[in-house]
Amino acid sequence: MKHTLTVLLRNRPGALSRVTGLFSGRCFNIESLCVAETYDPQVSCLTVVTSGEAAIIEQITKQLHKLIDVIKVNDVSEGEFVEREMALIRVKAEASTRAEVLRIIDIFRGKVVDVSPTSYALEVTGSESKIKAVIDILRPLGIKEIVRTGKIAMARAPKK
Repeated sequence: MKHTLTVLLRNRPGALSRVTGLFSGRCFNIESLCVAETYDPQVSCLTVVTSGEAAIIEQITKQLHKLIDVIKVNDVSEGEFVEREMALIRVKAEASTRAEVLRIIDIFRGKVVDVSPTSYALEVTGSESKIKAVIDILRPLGIKEIVRTGKIAMARAPKK
């Protein structure tokens, strides 16, 4: 089963390396990894997607808590959460296909972020399945390049 962990850690040199070293040293696979500063520049939020049974995830969480730079670990997949991914897709945009590319990207609520005489760079944000659907539809038109972020996630706020 996939688990999405959010890890708050001190924004110091080597902190990310120690976290990823923990995973590789214990032969745990990281399926997705995304890290960036939070509202506090001294703290980063790391989102890690990994697979495993509950006991393995519990072991990973306990090992993460032992790392000196780790402030907090949360398995957001234990409750309701929101996750997103972003993709930048460069697609051929010749005169005959420009209108179709624009129509497709509008349907998926994406946007054009760069234009050249022969291509568009498109930005699409959403779930993994939405990103996959956009790629599948654009593939016949001629995808030149794809760059994707890892997943980011946040637990939903309580309803009360």
